[in-house]
Amino acid sequence: MKRLQFLGPILAVILIVLASSVYVVDERQKVLRLWFGEVTAEITDPGLYFKIPLFHEIIKYDDRILAMDTQPLEVTPLDDRRLVVDAFARWRIADAKTFRRAVGVGGVDGARPRLERILNAELREVLGSVTSGAVLSADRVSLMNRIRDQSRDEANSLGVEIVDVRIKRADLPTQNLEATFERMRAEREREAADEIARGNEAAQRVRAQADRTVVETVSEAQKNSDIIRGEADAARNAIFAGAFGRDAEFFTFYRSLAAYEKSLKGRNSTMVMSPNSEFFDYLKNDAGK
Repeated sequence: MKRLQFLGPILAVILIVLASSVYVVDERQKVLRLWFGEVTAEITDPGLYFKIPLFHEIIKYDDRILAMDTQPLEVTPLDDRRLVVDAFARWRIADAKTFRRAVGVGGVDGARPRLERILNAELREVLGSVTSGAVLSADRVSLMNRIRDQSRDEANSLGVEIVDVRIKRADLPTQNLEATFERMRAEREREAADEIARGNEAAQRVRAQADRTVVETVSEAQKNSDIIRGEADAARNAIFAGAFGRDAEFFTFYRSLAAYEKSLKGRNSTMVMSPNSEFFDYLKNDAGK
């Protein structure tokens, strides 16, 4: 009976020892087995493994591709037009032993600041060697590839592989945006003023041409009307001359009546001349009075 009382605790201790002597390696992990802080094995194949409790330490790292966003970084391209750049990287632990030696117990969280410093340095170097136009154009793809390749060389010392680097945003600093917008607005206003001036000049030319055409048309019409009127008057005078030439007395009588009509208009027409004037010959009676 006493043996049964001791058997239970012994079995419990054995189970605890066995449980602490095994560990599982997931296919998404890389595992380091340490002996008093020294790496004795790197395990990458998934499965069940054994260790010596209290002597072996098991360190597990994520073997998947990890993401990292950098803080906004201000860079100065060749044209001295400062840009605020946001970038992100995709990375993975390539060599767990080297990674452990480089970052120590900090692990992934300890590696992020060091990776960010590497990326920021390469961003400044690569983007500082080109103009801002290249950063904001389709050439950005080749620039990102350069940053990735140069970052890989630095990250290898950490046991890390940089899979990809991408620039999310490249904008002017806030203090420069307003000045840039003002320059753009002034440029557009200048272009608008030029267009308005050219439009007014063209309108003035069209208006002057129209006025000239009106004057020429009116002058030509006036000339033609004068010619037609002169020809009509000449024809009328020829008709009158032909008609009056047949009877000189009637012509004289007609002209006298026309003179009376023009000179005796109005209610108070007054004429001072001799009663014996020839002007009154056709106003006299048969007695000559």
